[in-house]
Amino acid sequence: MIQPTFVQSVDGTNVATYDFGGSGPLLVFCHATGFCAGVWEPLASLLATNFHCIGLDFRAHGQSKRQASVPLAWTGMAADLLAVIADAKNRRGDSAENPVYAVGHSMGGAAMVLAELAKPGTISKGWAFEPILFPEIPDRIAATGNGTIHEAAIVKGARRRRAHFTSRDEAFHRYAARPPLNGIDPQCLRAYVNYGFADLADGSVELRCKPEDEAQVFENSLCGAFDRLAEIKFPLLVAASGDKNPPAEIAPQVVSANSQFQLAQYPDLTHFGPLQQATAIGNDIALWFGTEGEYEPGPSGHAESLRTD
Repeated sequence: MIQPTFVQSVDGTNVATYDFGGSGPLLVFCHATGFCAGVWEPLASLLATNFHCIGLDFRAHGQSKRQASVPLAWTGMAADLLAVIADAKNRRGDSAENPVYAVGHSMGGAAMVLAELAKPGTISKGWAFEPILFPEIPDRIAATGNGTIHEAAIVKGARRRRAHFTSRDEAFHRYAARPPLNGIDPQCLRAYVNYGFADLADGSVELRCKPEDEAQVFENSLCGAFDRLAEIKFPLLVAASGDKNPPAEIAPQVVSANSQFQLAQYPDLTHFGPLQQATAIGNDIALWFGTEGEYEPGPSGHAESLRTD
């Protein structure tokens, strides 16, 4: 396992940052709610021939601790990302003109957008799998229909999350045997179990992202960025699965909000798509960042390209 270094963000938060290695332009990986930077390690290893790959644990995830008095608003996630990018550029000796590429999944994709809105010009190009950029809370998410996400099944499920296992092997085999994580690449699942759990004194392990913290992150998912998508200046590839759930359904609306955005559809994947087909997705990410103008996905057999002007 790669050991993190820590970067000071706002609100006194120390953000765990991981250098996955490689050479070339800086490529930052941004994880989904409940996950951690380490889950990207298998994919980053595929891209390290073309990029210098790093990742971060957003606050309350992985080894980035939460400040108890600070709400888990997604603007804080954006601040964490901005701090990590600034630190990485300084360590590399990059000038302002050196490009910064970003890959995001779910919340991580939204954090990329929020970071750019907070500090325009930070990101040069992005790839996001089903970024959570809802114009409003979909009825299918708000179980009570009361206009909040607090009663959503996803929030209740997070609060019920099992946090303790006797070992990492027990956690791995449990996740591998049942949905939704049984569908992800075993290497990505193993990386999640390795990085996403802390060792306890009795030899058991505990989730680093506490169930209550995960629930509160979900509760803050209406981040307000959708109405400002036209302000984003960098090209963004929005990838969407075929599972017909709200994050996939909203992707075409996200793309239609900005003429620099493009949509790639992966009909046989779910919301966990980047972790399901790491090799194919890695190839497509490399192709996207190496492409100028119109994008045609690689030979993975999963993507259908759609340009919306």
